[in-house]
Amino acid sequence: MKKIFVLVAVTIMAVVSVNAQSGYEDTTHEIGVSIGGMSNSKWMSVADFMGTTIFSIGTVKYENGSFTGPISVEYFYHYTPVVNLGAIAVFAQESKDIVINGDKLGDAKNTYLTVLPAAKFNWLRTKNFGMYSKLAAGLTYMSRKEDYKKDYENQSDSKFFFNWQISALGMEAGSENVRGFLEFGVGEQGMALIGLRYKF
Repeated sequence: MKKIFVLVAVTIMAVVSVNAQSGYEDTTHEIGVSIGGMSNSKWMSVADFMGTTIFSIGTVKYENGSFTGPISVEYFYHYTPVVNLGAIAVFAQESKDIVINGDKLGDAKNTYLTVLPAAKFNWLRTKNFGMYSKLAAGLTYMSRKEDYKKDYENQSDSKFFFNWQISALGMEAGSENVRGFLEFGVGEQGMALIGLRYKF
C-alpha cells in the first residue's frame, strides 16, 4: 500500500500540467457500475463463519460458501474538472450450508448493504484516458439469517457499522462519455474492481 501512495504522489507531480488539457470538461455528471474482489464485507464474513457452535446433538459448522459481490453503483457530480463529489451504493452477500455432524440442516446468509458519500480526484485528464484517486466513508447495514430444516428455531439479527473505500489508483479509458475503469485500493468496493461509467 505504501508503494501505491508513493506512485500516486510522484505521478501527481509529473502530470500537473496535463490538467489544463481538454478531456470531458463539458460533462457534469457520471454514473458507474462495477464489481470487485476482497472487500471489507468479505473479510468480515470469513471471520464470522470461521467459528463453530456447540449444540446438544453436535457441533455446527459452516461449509460450501459462495460470495456475491461487491457490486457497486456510483454517482458523481463534477464540482470542478478535478474534484467530483457523489455517493456509492454497494451490495454483497455470502451464503453457506449449516452442517451438524456431517448432515446439512440449514442455510446461513449474510447480506451487506452499504452507502458511502464519496469524493473523486481526477489528476490526469485527456480525451480518451484518465487517472484518479477516490475516498469514501459511510455505513453498512448487515443482516444475518440462519434457516434450519428441523429441530432448531430460525435465527436472525442485524447491525450497522462504519465502512469505507480508498482507491489509491484508478484508471479509465474509452470515449469522452463512455469509459471502462479499473481501480486498486482497499475497502467495501474491494482491493481491485472493474466497471463501466457514463459521463453526461
